[in-house]
Amino acid sequence: MDSRRPPLAPAFRSLPEYVRHWAAATPDRRAFTFVDHPSPHSRGVHRTLTWRRLDVRMRAVGARLAEEAEPGARVAVLCPQGGEYVTAFLGALAVGLVAVPLYPPGLPGHGDRLTAVLADADPAVVLTTSQFLDEVRDFCPDIPVVAVDRVPDSVAGEPRTSEEPVAYLQYTSGSTRTPAGVEITHANVVANARQALAAYGADVHQVTCVGWLPLYHDMGLVLSVAAPVVRGLLSVLMDPVAFLQEPARWLRLLSTHPRALSAAPNFAYDYCASAVTDAQKAELRLDGVFALLNGSEPVRPTTVDRFQAAFTGQGLDAGVHCPSYGLAEATVFVSAARPGSPLGRFALDRDALAAGKALTARPDDPRAVLLAGCGTPAGQRVRIADPVSHAVLSEGEVGEIWVQGPNVGRGYWQQQELSRRVFGATLADAPGSWLRTGDLGTVLDGQLLVTGRLKDLIVVDGRNHYPQDVEATVQDTHPAVRRDRLAAFGVPGGSGERVVVVAEHIRTLGLDAIDVLELQRVVRAAVSGRHGLRLADIVVVPPGTVPRTSSGKVSRALTRERYLAGAYATGAHTAGVRTAGGAE
Repeated sequence: MDSRRPPLAPAFRSLPEYVRHWAAATPDRRAFTFVDHPSPHSRGVHRTLTWRRLDVRMRAVGARLAEEAEPGARVAVLCPQGGEYVTAFLGALAVGLVAVPLYPPGLPGHGDRLTAVLADADPAVVLTTSQFLDEVRDFCPDIPVVAVDRVPDSVAGEPRTSEEPVAYLQYTSGSTRTPAGVEITHANVVANARQALAAYGADVHQVTCVGWLPLYHDMGLVLSVAAPVVRGLLSVLMDPVAFLQEPARWLRLLSTHPRALSAAPNFAYDYCASAVTDAQKAELRLDGVFALLNGSEPVRPTTVDRFQAAFTGQGLDAGVHCPSYGLAEATVFVSAARPGSPLGRFALDRDALAAGKALTARPDDPRAVLLAGCGTPAGQRVRIADPVSHAVLSEGEVGEIWVQGPNVGRGYWQQQELSRRVFGATLADAPGSWLRTGDLGTVLDGQLLVTGRLKDLIVVDGRNHYPQDVEATVQDTHPAVRRDRLAAFGVPGGSGERVVVVAEHIRTLGLDAIDVLELQRVVRAAVSGRHGLRLADIVVVPPGTVPRTSSGKVSRALTRERYLAGAYATGAHTAGVRTAGGAE
């Protein structure tokens, strides 16, 4: 039986040291539970590691790795979601190796990225499981491959002392550029875990971390591994595919684990609200949920409202929603709304926002931009700066979000000049180096608002347009457009930038069952009326066509690249006069 609260842990410099502490202090307490769903209708098979077993497995994997590589060498983790992923990651850290959290070959749409990351990281050894051993060996023919589940407990030794500061390389998702590996030090990940725990009240309350986000993603790794290890909390994991197959599985775990703390992007909350049936709702009790994080950029209040309305009858408290902001370069967490606080709702004038000013508007104004506030910084400093002059901007002015704190990574692996530009920025009125996030935002009423990505901005006739704002209009205009599976972007045209939308249609309708011309007509009218934009092209494509990053976000950059290459000319319905490059 687990006691109600673990004893507080002293401060250690690394995650493996915390594992050793909990293994000595509370050896039989549950540390990690992986809920497997071996069949489509499975209710879940639970496999649990206690802190004692986690320690043994961590040290065994570490000892085996020490036979293959010297401290500082990279270790690629190509394990499936589960306990073996956790022990592989921690085992690498325990002997001074640099983990590279990845995924097995075969993840749809991500083979090229996996090849590129492995070439960049140049790992000395690859970790996987017996299930994927042959596949990984074929994918990495020149690198030693170790199956984590075949390493016997008997080889477990003492963790190897190392002065290597880097714990792992967190490769960015590639939503706006070629993936780059952020060097996250042991100090960075411990600091960010503590910052997240404090921000969400998990430093003083006993919570259970429940997650389906992939462990190769920054938020999944920190919220489901690092934070529980630092605090000695139970972490309950499931596979992302299991969630996508049946979203009610995630809600069941939230229902059955007291004071559950979990995270998901916008699309997951919309997906649950639309896909979970009344029969499935009847077995849920969500009154014990402690906090639900939404780390999308930006967080939409309408998404929160839909999810809340869908599950109020199951006891879900409106105060559990915590819009948050973060990025891999800052380990992950930067700013967050606190549990129990009302959702920070902001209605902003669209034209003023395009001009760089956050001026309030009436919430019922159809041209208002609705945003949720992402609370206050979590143990770090945040400034809004002019991206050109680097001057600090006042409250209500839109600029680039800059961050400074012990969680900010060391730089990009083997990219010194890029590291200097991104991690070494300076402000006239604030000492030290600052991280340039590339995200746009402002501060209103003491809360951080994220308005979009600097590189994603669409500029037409000198006016800025946020692509996610256009996308929200499109998906709200016609029911055949699949939510959060579309991309708006600019392309070169004869007299300036033109705007294109590539949108998937919903799965329940085939393209031949949709009046595409009518869809395009109403979408054009809505975008014109709300944004003052004329869409040069609207492309309706089958489900699964719009590319996504490894974290599940739509990749506008890759969608644009494929559009310009003519990839959507077949199997899609388009509108607009096209040139060879795809633009009007």
